Amino acid sequence: MATEAHAERAKSAIGSRGSRGITANTVAPGAIETDFLGGAVREIPHYNQAFAGMTALGRVGLPDDIGPMVASLLGTDNRWVNGQRIKVSGGQTM
Repeated sequence: MATEAHAERAKSAIGSRGSRGITANTVAPGAIETDFLGGAVREIPHYNQAFAGMTALGRVGLPDDIGPMVASLLGTDNRWVNGQRIKVSGGQTM
């Protein structure tokens, strides 16, 4: 699974870069209205509704739902967050 491969890559980066204060994390978004899968989540109503029904918030995500999470990881307030796979999914498949 691609997300697991990304998580493993981040973990391997920790050992080689951590001593220099470089952190490595992965963000795992849920269903987001983007061009992924040809824009299916955004363009095909029954896909959108199906994925929305899987989230605790009752809707699929928007790119603007993910960006602030990524931006916050880059700030010094989260300098101790390292080696994590952070789900940003609106509670998808809880």
